[in-house]
Amino acid sequence: MQFKDYYEILGVKPDASEAEIKSAYRKRARKFHPDVSKEAGAEEKFKAANEAYEALKDPAKRRAYDQLRASGYKPGDDFHPPPHFGEGADFNAADLRGDGDFSDFFESLFGRDGPRGGRQAGPRRGRDVQARIEIPLRTAYSGSRERITLRDGGGERTLEVKIPAGILPGQQIRLAGQGSPGTQNAPAGDLLLEVGISEDAHFRLDGRDVHLVLPIAPWEASLGARVTVPTLGGEVELKIPAGSDTGKRMRLRGRGMPGRTPGDQFVTLEIHAPPAETHAQRELYEQMAKAFSFNPRSGLA
Repeated sequence: MQFKDYYEILGVKPDASEAEIKSAYRKRARKFHPDVSKEAGAEEKFKAANEAYEALKDPAKRRAYDQLRASGYKPGDDFHPPPHFGEGADFNAADLRGDGDFSDFFESLFGRDGPRGGRQAGPRRGRDVQARIEIPLRTAYSGSRERITLRDGGGERTLEVKIPAGILPGQQIRLAGQGSPGTQNAPAGDLLLEVGISEDAHFRLDGRDVHLVLPIAPWEASLGARVTVPTLGGEVELKIPAGSDTGKRMRLRGRGMPGRTPGDQFVTLEIHAPPAETHAQRELYEQMAKAFSFNPRSGLA
């Protein structure tokens, strides 16, 4: 059995705070989760991160592990637990993360189903399980019911998930009782689904605000116009002021993501000149060139 450096696995320093350890674990869990990552060895890295976090999040486990590590062990060193390791400590093995597949190294230190040393644990609520789903922006805007398939230690399972309208990237949906089962008839844990939102072909999300680049014709920009603009909630009419230019930004209040304070939609104008495909169209462009003493590059001098 080989010694494991849990700080190295999470990529943190030995004096890292609890918040730093938790943040490092979440980043690695998101990166290597089997439902998300296609990287070779992702599942093993995901399990290693779960195990490292389980060892370091609990103050009693961390103190005992730090004392062991300070004795000079390095990753890969041949390891056997020293006599009387952890005596007097009540290591809490509840709320284990991931699929519970811990290494021999971990179990030799902390046991698996309760305090090390064989003391019988009482009923324990099942651990919460984390997973990630990705949904389209329009689904996040309107909300829906989605059927998702998850892979875990018990194989594949299909669940129906209610997506609340206006959910944002990084927010979680909690499915009560869908985590790991409890022991001795204790309740199961919960399933925590972290939401990701896939890129949209037209809209860009920034907090609760939505951004759209709107193509307009040169005459609409010059003369002004009323045009139809798409939003996540349907089409609306927008008045383009005369003399508008590419880059002008306009606000549609309350047309962003719904919420207690709804976001806005920002529309950035972008002038598109039509191609001169016929003789008459080319003549029209030539007339415009003569009629206007306009140099769009004058600001570059």
